[in-house]
Amino acid sequence: MSMLIEEGRTEAMAAARFAGPTLQLIRGAVAENLRRMRTGGPVMAVVKADGYGHGALAVASAAVDAGAEWLGVTDVAEGALLRGSGIETPILAWLHPSGIDAVAAVRNRIDVAVGSVDELAELIDDALVAGPARGGARVRVHLHLDTGMARGGCPVRDWDRMLQLARRGRDAGLLRIVGVMGHLPQADLADPRANVPWVMRLRHARDTALRAGLAPLIVHLGATSAALSDPSARFDLVRVGAGLVGIDPSRTVELAPAGRFTAPVVHSAEVEAGTPVGYGGAHVTDRRTCISVLGVGYADGIPRELSREACVEIGGRRHRVVGRVSMDQIVVDTGDVSFPRGSVATVFGPGGIAPTVREWADWAGTIPHTIVTGIGARVRRTVA
Repeated sequence: MSMLIEEGRTEAMAAARFAGPTLQLIRGAVAENLRRMRTGGPVMAVVKADGYGHGALAVASAAVDAGAEWLGVTDVAEGALLRGSGIETPILAWLHPSGIDAVAAVRNRIDVAVGSVDELAELIDDALVAGPARGGARVRVHLHLDTGMARGGCPVRDWDRMLQLARRGRDAGLLRIVGVMGHLPQADLADPRANVPWVMRLRHARDTALRAGLAPLIVHLGATSAALSDPSARFDLVRVGAGLVGIDPSRTVELAPAGRFTAPVVHSAEVEAGTPVGYGGAHVTDRRTCISVLGVGYADGIPRELSREACVEIGGRRHRVVGRVSMDQIVVDTGDVSFPRGSVATVFGPGGIAPTVREWADWAGTIPHTIVTGIGARVRRTVA
């Protein structure tokens, strides 16, 4: 008898379980987006911020398989994780929130961008001290010029000093100068005229570097928006990040959404008109209706502040999010349909009835980047 009871409990527990919140990467969409943004030259697939929330390794693998010639990351540690997974594609790290580890950069064959005289001097000192650990190998460096952002990159007034120091590091056998780069401040306008001053600035910096004897050089400036809208900003390489997962900041090209974010219904109820919903009773039902609770909230990346139009797809129809977004849950008004526990809701998806990432950004008064990069760690990542 006890064995039968235990078997019954096991079956009941299995029936009570269902797939939790999941963000699924659609590899085919990554490949299609890369194809649309290929401008005749090499493409760097930028997979920082965990592949724009979709999983850095999954996005990197999809991009490389689709022909990306480079990968871009935030720092050497992120690049080392990709190397540890077996990826051999050239990698550039350029933001360095914890500084540059010269030994790790060489060990993992990761290029680094340097955006100031001080940073370059520190890198040379580190490379000199770490000489035996590097085995005589040089640190591969891209010199980063400030092209209108004032957010990073070497100021124009310091560029000549940067080139002199770069030559000394090269001549000492510590550095290999392989690139010159910048970043556009207004490419999202999709107006090449807005980019002209910064394109010209990078051209001048490139020419100055070549005259200083730093050749050959890979020159890169444009990211997704420039790759799509401004041929003059493409140079030798374009850096594509948001575009890989279907986001065009310039809103000029329809890209393929590369993510499907789903969550289960964890509770359903039928409520009377006049029923307060959620914290503070911010929403009160105006009729007898059914509600479904989804097991995702602002800890999982659902924006807390949403317009009344915010909705999800369940059962082939859109249903409005009502009440305040909680840390772990949102409530959906499903009208005359009561969905059982375990029913799958699509928060955003690749099209059709499901909302898009762009719609969620509009409902939250933000940009699509914050929606996808804000998806929390407890949301499972899968690949299709």
